[in-house]
Amino acid sequence: MKFDPPLIAATLVRRYKRFLFDAELESGERVTGFCPNTGSMRGLTAPGSRCYLTQHSSATRKYRHALELVEASGTLVGINTARPNRLVEEAIRAGLLGSLGEYCELRAEQKYGVNSRIDFLLSDPERGLAYVEVKNVHFCRVPGLAEFPDSVTTRGAKHLQELGDMAEAGHRAVMVYLIQRDDVDRLSLCRDLDPAYAAAFDRAMKRGVEACAIRCKITSDEIRAESLVAVEEPGLSSVL
Repeated sequence: MKFDPPLIAATLVRRYKRFLFDAELESGERVTGFCPNTGSMRGLTAPGSRCYLTQHSSATRKYRHALELVEASGTLVGINTARPNRLVEEAIRAGLLGSLGEYCELRAEQKYGVNSRIDFLLSDPERGLAYVEVKNVHFCRVPGLAEFPDSVTTRGAKHLQELGDMAEAGHRAVMVYLIQRDDVDRLSLCRDLDPAYAAAFDRAMKRGVEACAIRCKITSDEIRAESLVAVEEPGLSSVL
């Protein structure tokens, strides 16, 4: 996926109030923009970090700029949580997620569970239904290891419960972790930061939920799903 229009290089001044950031453009101009990530962004908010912004021309937007990439530990990291679903859809259609690409129909944002929407519902006359949930990952504190989540996520635990319900009902249920950085080769859970999510994951795996992680290749010009990486968790059912 190419960034269109091209991204603008800047220096991060601060990220605050969850939705806002200040940055200094290469021209020296200071701008305030929208941060499309409500999470903690742990490790990605250091003042002085190199970053890249989208710039919108619409006169109706309150903020013309949005934060897209932040450089951390020498690599570019995507922080826009609106990107993962599109990237995973591209990965499924390209065959990067094994047999998930063999279903004949893919529908996004379908209602299921208790007041929830599944990111993708795959269907096929022979294979039946596959419920696919997507989570964005960008946290890394050990070289080569991506971790999820970077803060407590009760919503994420709820999604695992509902995936487990679908698995027990006889459908396929898959948790996909989309890693928006390319300096890692494996993923594990942040059991110390959110023990409840880790427990929900363990229960989901025992109920038949599958899990996989896919790493992105990122430059200032494009971001694309590149390859599967190992999920280092016991009792894991593989998507392949």
